[in-house]
Amino acid sequence: MEMAKKDTTNENETLSKSKAKREARKKELAKEKKEKLISRIITTTVVTVFVAIFAVAIGFQIYKSAIRTASSSDFSACLTDAGLIEGVDITSTVSLADYEGLIVPMSEVEATTEEVDSNIESTLSSHKAVSDDSSIEIKSGDTVRIDYVGSIDGVEFEGGNSNGEGYDLEIGSGTFIEGFEDQLIGHTPGEEIVVTATFPEDYTNADVAGKEANFAVTIHGVYVTPELTDAFVQENFSDIASTADEYRAYIEDDFYRTHLEEYLHNYILDNSTITTYPKNYVKALKSITKYNDEYSMQYYNQMASQYGMETSTNVWDTIEGVDNEIEYEQDLTKRAEEMAKQALVYQAIYEKAGLNVDFDTLVAEMTEANGEDYITNMKDTYGQGYMLQAEIQSIVLDYLADNANVQ
Repeated sequence: MEMAKKDTTNENETLSKSKAKREARKKELAKEKKEKLISRIITTTVVTVFVAIFAVAIGFQIYKSAIRTASSSDFSACLTDAGLIEGVDITSTVSLADYEGLIVPMSEVEATTEEVDSNIESTLSSHKAVSDDSSIEIKSGDTVRIDYVGSIDGVEFEGGNSNGEGYDLEIGSGTFIEGFEDQLIGHTPGEEIVVTATFPEDYTNADVAGKEANFAVTIHGVYVTPELTDAFVQENFSDIASTADEYRAYIEDDFYRTHLEEYLHNYILDNSTITTYPKNYVKALKSITKYNDEYSMQYYNQMASQYGMETSTNVWDTIEGVDNEIEYEQDLTKRAEEMAKQALVYQAIYEKAGLNVDFDTLVAEMTEANGEDYITNMKDTYGQGYMLQAEIQSIVLDYLADNANVQ
């Protein structure tokens, strides 16, 4: 009996050990399965994330390509030969401002004394002429015409001779070496004087740097600004006035007209609304605007490269407040819609008022004023539609100004 009991115990121990091994193996298999599952999940997640990132990147490029505007120099795109926007029912597209009942305040458009005086002063200044009047004493700020011969220790040096060609020098500009210009002050036309001045130590020409030089100077005359007199007006502006008073009145009227047109232009645009923008026309305007932006960028890059400045690679880098292509496209749309609104509003007034533009008459007038080469270039560059649209806006503004109620 004891022997039998002992055998049972051994058997039970053997079974227990076998069961334990099976359980342990079962746990190991479960662990391996779990680890494989986790690994598979991680791998799948990584792949999924990578694919998602790649898809977003590709999608973004596709999106940018889809919205990217192609530049075009077809300025007459979507315009008829009459200068009107193609396929537009203007009455249902534009809600016009009440410009016919508008009262324009005179205080908003009349010329100011300051701007008239400034304009006349600028005109007189542009007609400065050299005077050899010996009673005129040179002062700081004057522009004088001189000739000079420079020498050091009695020997003429290279680059120190005006060769009798006459040189216009503004006194106080610092154009010549220090001390030269000041020594002309107080002298008069017709004088021949000697000016002594010392070249700077760091002067670009090492042969004269730091050395004292004598300049034999002949003063030919001083530029004098004419006065607004009847004689001056008759000599220079006889086509618009015969007296100084008439000329001033002409300038006042010109500023008045300019202010009035600006006021009316802003009023009709600010107080008119567009119900629907013509998609094709806006698209064409975006293409034209981008072409102009690219042209401007090329010009500025040429200028920048000449002066060793940084150039722009992307057209949007030249637009203030725009940082990338997406923002540039948004800006293009905004500008195109602003141009479209102006064209639509002016066309609406043009049609409502029954105005008319004849292309042959326009060409004849432009040819007479600017020559055949000019008009040929205009036709080739802009086309008939664009030229007539510009003329439409011009005659509409004239129509509004001529009929304005200014009080």
